[in-house]
Formats: sequence, C-alpha cells, structure tokens
Amino acid sequence: MSIFDLTGRTALVTGSSGGLGLAMAQGLAEAGASVVLHGRNQDKLAAARETLSRQGHTVQTVAFDVTDEVGIEEALDRLQAEGTRIDILVNNAGIQLRRPMLELEREQWQTVIDTNLTSAFLLGRQVARRMVERGEGGKIVNIGSLMSTLARPTVAAYTAAKGGVRLLTQSMAAEWAEHGIQANAIGPGYMATEMTQALRDDPDFDGWVKKRTPSRRWGTPEDLVGTVVYLASPASNYVNGQIIYVDGGMTAVL
Repeated sequence: MSIFDLTGRTALVTGSSGGLGLAMAQGLAEAGASVVLHGRNQDKLAAARETLSRQGHTVQTVAFDVTDEVGIEEALDRLQAEGTRIDILVNNAGIQLRRPMLELEREQWQTVIDTNLTSAFLLGRQVARRMVERGEGGKIVNIGSLMSTLARPTVAAYTAAKGGVRLLTQSMAAEWAEHGIQANAIGPGYMATEMTQALRDDPDFDGWVKKRTPSRRWGTPEDLVGTVVYLASPASNYVNGQIIYVDGGMTAVL
C-alpha cells in the first residue's frame, strides 16, 4: 500500500550495527527508505552496511557518541553538507546495567540515563530543528521498553530512563506536532538479541519469560519491523505521542 511506502525518505537509526537497530533499518530500507546506519564499532558498522548494500539498498554510515551534543551536531552537519536530509529518526541506541539500587553508583546511574534518555532528547532536538527549518515535517520513533510502564528489580536506572522516553515522546508531540512532526515510541518486550543471551541461557529466567508472555516466546528483532515502518510512514500521520508495545501481550495481562 502506498501509505506505507518510504521511497524518497532517509532514515537515521541509532545503534543499528546489529540487533534490533539493524533489523529495523533493514525493514525501513525494504519499505523504500535510504538508511543511515549508526554505531561505534567500525567493523560491525561496515559489515552491516555491506549486508544491506548487497541487498540493493541505499546505505550510509555515521559514527558518533549519542551522549555528545557537539558530536551529534557535527555529524548531522556533515550529513547535511553531503546532501543527506533526515526525514525519519529512530532513537534506538541504549545500554543495560543490572545492579541492585543499594549497590548502584551515581556514575553508573548517570551513564544509563544519558545513553538511554538524554541521547534521545539531544538527537531528537537536533533533527527536529532541521525538520522545522525545512517546513516539511518528519517522523521520530523513540525506542522505549516494557520498563516504560513496568519495573523489575536490579534495573532501576534503565527503568527510569525508559519511563522518561515515554514522557519525552509525549513532550515532543506536544511541541512539534504543529510543524508536521510525529513523535511516537515502541516498547519492545523481551527480545532475543545478543544483549539478552545470558538471560535466555538462564533456564529459570527463560522459563519465566515464556510463562509470563501470552505468546509463550521471546520476541525477535523482526517483530519490530512492521511497527517501525508504520510509525515512519504516512500511514501514521495523525498518530502522535503514543507508545506501542510489541511484547507478545505481556503488558496486557497480570
């Protein structure tokens, strides 16, 4: 359907050298978008670019620290100088740290908050400024989590950050909707990625996830593709400030 067609659009997906980010970038590319992959590991980034390029997609790469405001601005300025305009931003880059709050150091707390929440503000603001200047609107998709609504022990900083992502998304909609910018979020459930390998290898935790999730399985990175394409496309032009949970039904049941 043409309302899901992203031909002529360019999407920047942070943290897209692998995992959820790469799957979403590939999905956006398959919907017609040119994609800008982002990461800090140059070897993984080059490999991801090669994979998508072999599939016939238009791919660029960019490397910067998502917590560095100056570095973000410089990277976006370079892309703009090269003729690349960002129509779609997916704020996916993030980290996890598991530690009881009584043992959590302030520096560790701040690192998680900066990487998962402040980065979405910094990058979202820079991209939105350029969208407003062009006067043609755009799409921002922030990646939240089950922890945007729920909490579990040992992940307090991550929970606070992802809860903040949900409200930051609403704030973006409140301020930028009049400029034709739609800002929404996706809340992935427990996903089978490199980051969760240790949890999946734990029989007790793996069993808990499968029992707690109505779908009785872990999600896959590909499970996010339909939602991110929808939120990046004209199909969602009157959807703003929302979070869509892609979690196999976990947040729907007790």
